[in-house]
Amino acid sequence: MSEPGNLYASLLLFDPAPAERVAQLSFVAALAVRDAVAQAAPAMTSRLSLKWPNDVLLGGEKVAGILIEGEVVRGQPVTAVVGIGVNCVSHPSEAAFPATDLRAQGGDATPQSLMRHLAATTLTRLAQWDRGEGFARIRGDWLAVAPKVGEPIRVSDGNDERTGQFAGLDAGGRLLLDLADGKRQEIAAGDVFPLKLRAGPSDPLLRG
Repeated sequence: MSEPGNLYASLLLFDPAPAERVAQLSFVAALAVRDAVAQAAPAMTSRLSLKWPNDVLLGGEKVAGILIEGEVVRGQPVTAVVGIGVNCVSHPSEAAFPATDLRAQGGDATPQSLMRHLAATTLTRLAQWDRGEGFARIRGDWLAVAPKVGEPIRVSDGNDERTGQFAGLDAGGRLLLDLADGKRQEIAAGDVFPLKLRAGPSDPLLRG
């Protein structure tokens, strides 16, 4: 789904980092998108937040999604594509996670103006990341605008659901979930929902 008026962008990266660090691009891209929206619509900055691992929220509703795809050929560097979708003027009316768009929230950023900001913020965040050497700084910036530690959440991988309290990220970016039995679980992939929302299939426009 590519409704007219929204921003759809793909960034092709050749050899962005060693293969084991490429997944960290989700956090790099999420911060770059948040930075771009904040620059294009400054009045919205305080309402922007991030949802693990790669969604941007506006007022608690999904305004942008990111999907990382990579290809590894034996003996060659990784090639990665960062796909980004930002709801500028429209959003799905029915989705597993509530969605919104910039215009509905009082913003008037066009795809063209947002793209100019995104080009600059992406370069800045990639330089900060430094092929994974700077992930600690990226992780810190991400946590500063993410759910607070201790917030109750539900994590779904499509087959299984786990509930607990958000306990932050580990050094590699995996979500840390404190379970009711006192154990801490490290989660590498899945969708995060507040406990009040039921997990369901991802909307194709905002999947990520």
